[in-house]
Amino acid sequence: MTQTFLICKRARSQELVITSSYCLSFPVMCTFIVVLGFFKLSRTARSEEDRDMLWDAWGSWSECSRTCGGGASYSLRRCLKMADFICPAFFKYLKYFKLCFNVPQDCPSDAGDFRAQQCSAHADEQYQDQYHEWLPVYNDPDNPCALKCKAKGSGFVVELAPKVLDGTRCYTESLDMCISGICQIVGCDHELGSTATEDNCGVCNGDGSSCRLVRGHYKSQHSSGKTEDTVVTIPYKSRHVRLILKGPDHLYMESKTLQGVRDELVLDRSRQYYIENTTVDYQKLSDKEVLRITGPLGADFTVKVQFTGGTDSVVQYIYYQPIIHRWRETDFFPCSVTCGGGYQLTSAECYDLRSGQVVVDQYCHYYPENVKPKPKLQECNMELCLDSDGYKEIMPYDQYHPLPRWESSPWTSCSTSCGGGIQSRSVSCVEEDMQGTITPTEEWKCLYSPKTAILQPCNTFDCPTWLAQEWSPCTVTCGQGLRYRVVLCIDHRGLHAGGCNPTTKPHIKEECLVTVPCYKSKDTLPVEAKPVWHKQAIELEEEVTASEEPT
Repeated sequence: MTQTFLICKRARSQELVITSSYCLSFPVMCTFIVVLGFFKLSRTARSEEDRDMLWDAWGSWSECSRTCGGGASYSLRRCLKMADFICPAFFKYLKYFKLCFNVPQDCPSDAGDFRAQQCSAHADEQYQDQYHEWLPVYNDPDNPCALKCKAKGSGFVVELAPKVLDGTRCYTESLDMCISGICQIVGCDHELGSTATEDNCGVCNGDGSSCRLVRGHYKSQHSSGKTEDTVVTIPYKSRHVRLILKGPDHLYMESKTLQGVRDELVLDRSRQYYIENTTVDYQKLSDKEVLRITGPLGADFTVKVQFTGGTDSVVQYIYYQPIIHRWRETDFFPCSVTCGGGYQLTSAECYDLRSGQVVVDQYCHYYPENVKPKPKLQECNMELCLDSDGYKEIMPYDQYHPLPRWESSPWTSCSTSCGGGIQSRSVSCVEEDMQGTITPTEEWKCLYSPKTAILQPCNTFDCPTWLAQEWSPCTVTCGQGLRYRVVLCIDHRGLHAGGCNPTTKPHIKEECLVTVPCYKSKDTLPVEAKPVWHKQAIELEEEVTASEEPT
């Protein structure tokens, strides 16, 4: 008879009750047993209700089904009166499971996959009169908790056991775990039935703020004369790497650990590779190569491309890079005074998450996601000073030291008279003592308030420009003559105020030709007889000098 299992989760303890089923035949009794198991899961001595129901106390926990990587442990509760209706002959006990995540949680690299170990255990058994080397079949959508293996070489698939050992992962990219042949949901918080998931940064129930998405592309340049080139360097602990090369070139990888140990990974065919505690999935297709790494990366990986000639290749990549430098708030600095009321501030320092050491601030500025914490200010040493300390008596309204403040010098002259310039000033942190004397002090004391600007734009209005009027008629009615125009210097207000560059001034006269035959000699007019506009143009020819710079 094929048994099914009924699973009940205890709300607060990530544990299961599994009952061998006559549930199909006795659904009411099955419900009763589950309710009983749900509310009576104490592993201490039997209570009055337990004795009435004739169930034994829960036994001690079994050893964990695995020594690493996480498994399951169970406790049994036996029925004390088999002949009673409450305990039919084929319903002998309740089996109660919980997860056990051993230390270390990650198995050694040479231990091999747990499902693969179970397949290999059948190597000494004959199948169809032959011995085979069995390889695991992963991610079976129909029955992920059955032990299905394929024979190496021939490739045929066989179910060697109806269920895998407790603690086997249902799927390769999931924490879900097979327990008593049933795939159970496991959250990233290692609780049964939990829906907690990791964010792209690998943080359980995280908000994605501890890493940043990096996208990019690369195009090979065969004409450069090189035989290889670097595509991208992906830092340690990065996750969800995906890289696609389209073209005739070939990918390979180099690794460098934090200790400086280097290694190289030659990607010769489609399969999984293992380097520096990192699994690399590589596919080589007819027109492209695909690289996938779930991560986290166990070292810094440099992806390179080997040129094979022919057309250029294009590489696209995406990955989540951990933010390895973060701001950290410091402790409060010492109080500014020993008595009489002072202040103390915190600051911020940039530190390396990998080494835990403080580094220069520029490392944290590299990540725009990082927000530098604002300094905190608090009062300190508020007790009044004693006469023996040499302080004068402080009036009630002037009892405490004023806070340090930013003080700035006057702005310098603008760097340009028009068209947009810059002016600057110096800003320093000062503090004032009881007597009103102001002295410079360390800048960190003023960080509780924003620092005033030291640069600002000035004279942003347009510079004066030349404006030419329409040309006059030609000075003659036939043949060769001259024509004139008025040229004005106009400022940003639209006024003729001067200040234009004389070397760029448009000319005010030019020759002109009237295509009418002349039958009489050209008379030379006296200056007084010339038109008024001619005199005006001559006067404007002279440079106009402004009395002062425009404002």
